[in-house]
Amino acid sequence: MDRVDVVIIGAGVVGLSVAAHTTRPNRSVLLLERHESFGREASSRSSEVIHASIYYPPGSLKAMLCAEGNRLMYDLCGRHGIPHKNKGKLVVAVTDEEASRLPGLLAAATDSGAKGVRIIDGEAAGRLDPNVSCVAALYCPTSGIVDSHALMQHFRAVALEGGVAEAYGVEVRSLDRRHGAYLVGVREPAGERFQVEARVVVNCAGLGSGEVSAMAGIDIDQAHYRIFFRKGVYFRVTRGLDRLPSMLVYPVPPADATVGIHTCPDLAGGMRLGPHDEWSDRVEYSVDESLGDRFFEACKPFLPSLQRDHLQPDTAGIQAKRFGPGEPSRDFVITDEADRGLPGFINLVGIESPGLTASPAIGKMAAELVEEAL
Repeated sequence: MDRVDVVIIGAGVVGLSVAAHTTRPNRSVLLLERHESFGREASSRSSEVIHASIYYPPGSLKAMLCAEGNRLMYDLCGRHGIPHKNKGKLVVAVTDEEASRLPGLLAAATDSGAKGVRIIDGEAAGRLDPNVSCVAALYCPTSGIVDSHALMQHFRAVALEGGVAEAYGVEVRSLDRRHGAYLVGVREPAGERFQVEARVVVNCAGLGSGEVSAMAGIDIDQAHYRIFFRKGVYFRVTRGLDRLPSMLVYPVPPADATVGIHTCPDLAGGMRLGPHDEWSDRVEYSVDESLGDRFFEACKPFLPSLQRDHLQPDTAGIQAKRFGPGEPSRDFVITDEADRGLPGFINLVGIESPGLTASPAIGKMAAELVEEAL
């Protein structure tokens, strides 16, 4: 049986960040991933937006880690040549009623640590981007976009350089605490099984984080660790890009716990719109072409030059939510489960948006918990 200091389950952007932040001389760390390569689930199917922390409850982990992650992300990308762009974001009000809701959004953003956020009138919005038309907007100067694959490659390179071992195509099937350590049961692609003994286990399994929590013996319904799948669908704008904003442009948030369909410019000069969110009972990535009408109707008020025939189905992603339809939103879980009799089981559950933005800060926080547990 192999013995290591730390096992990290899941090689998405969060697991890779945790691996990069956890590596130390003379520390053995093993990263396990059920897919054949890293970042195959939510991490490679997002809007790639660097968020400013304007939508999350002040004092929540989402708010604090997003604000810290925003700052760390630009520093990280600048120092290591990770492709990114600070485009700025406008949350646009196209009616007076929507404009009346901007002060509340501003107050929440300020309380959550968003930097430089302010309300501007329609004329000022037009000066920032001549293709924006609105009566007022919330301007978020620190929002941007990042190449999520390059970011993950960076975290992985740091982890490997620090001595982290990795295994792909392997699935964790059991997790038992015995004699002050954890026995992690793993199934290989051919069906063979092996066990790894670890002093500390870090659950970064994303869509599977609830299942891993249950393997450790946690009642995931009592703890609100059960994961619900929220599918986000994107359409691509194929023509007329010269008449569309180059900035990130979002509507005033609707009353359905989403941020609404918005522009997602990419680093290659293209643009997607999305996501359209819908609950799903399984992980699947199909895109219904008929949703194009919904995208057009949602975006036409703030993208008046958009034409329906400029939209084509693009991609879809799944977010790991700690709440289901009709339930209130729940925060990230990042904790050592010692209070549940599982010291050294560092649990990251429900890491959804803004997980990409927050990933540098999440890695740092999880690494501190590992230090305390070892």
